[in-house]
Amino acid sequence: MIIKLLFPRGFCAGVYRATSALDAALNKYGAPVYVYHEIVHNKWVVDYFRQKGAAFVNSLDDIPDGSVTLFSAHGVSPQIEQQAKEKNLRYIDASCPLVQKVHREARRFVQQGYSVVLIGHPHHDEVVGVQGEAPDKIFIVKSKESIDALPLTAKDKVAYITQTTLSLDESAAIIEYLKSRFPNIVGPTVKDICYATQNRQNAIKTAANEFNQKNLVVKAVVVGSSNSSNSIRLTEIAKQQNIPAFLIDSPADINSDDFTDADVVLLTAGASAHESVVEQVVKYFQSTFDARIEEARICEESTFFPAPILP
Repeated sequence: MIIKLLFPRGFCAGVYRATSALDAALNKYGAPVYVYHEIVHNKWVVDYFRQKGAAFVNSLDDIPDGSVTLFSAHGVSPQIEQQAKEKNLRYIDASCPLVQKVHREARRFVQQGYSVVLIGHPHHDEVVGVQGEAPDKIFIVKSKESIDALPLTAKDKVAYITQTTLSLDESAAIIEYLKSRFPNIVGPTVKDICYATQNRQNAIKTAANEFNQKNLVVKAVVVGSSNSSNSIRLTEIAKQQNIPAFLIDSPADINSDDFTDADVVLLTAGASAHESVVEQVVKYFQSTFDARIEEARICEESTFFPAPILP
């Protein structure tokens, strides 16, 4: 077996920023530090911080007034921020700067009189937070069918924005359909899909194409959780390249019957998956299939976001 260890993979700058902020808060204030929603959508990361004393909640009502609280990487609505102030929470906004950019775009379009179409998954934390900027003016769509159901006409003033963790192909098709329905629609000057999402998708596409041409038995393993949008997209993209793909939280999720000694396995990780889990997966394949490891560096990443200031 050959393991092609794809790069870039794993933590993006936004996830590193959020997890570093939570680590710093726990070190400064001690447990508990309350976190509104999961810090990132990854079981291993959430369990790690829960063991260190983080308390994850889905409602600010579950946080005692005045407590140290951290908003997750996915961002929050203005209503949540206002509620935090009313409860005198000492809150830290660890939302990804790229998600913050989508919030700013939403506010700008609404202030300019547009109805805003938000391309994304309706119940995703990021999407819920962005829609909260103007619930009556921001409409969520995830497919052509949901576009057809919009209470808007071609004569309306319409703009679009996108969730950061979609696939490029998925969002491009929906944007094209939006343009056909609303010829005067406007959008952001820079695509909202984040650099890390795009880079990880490009890496698996490039590697899949290379090995498919060599007529090798290629499979893909994506380290990430089932509620991680970008990890799910990586798995889907591999399958679109006619490659069997497996989304796993840890080596415990691997079924050895799905693999053989002759496989070439493309190993990558979603933007919220920790590198230590990737290392565990590598050791599993080495011990089970005597796998040989080869690195495949598709592009380099240098983006860095400064940590939020602790209160």
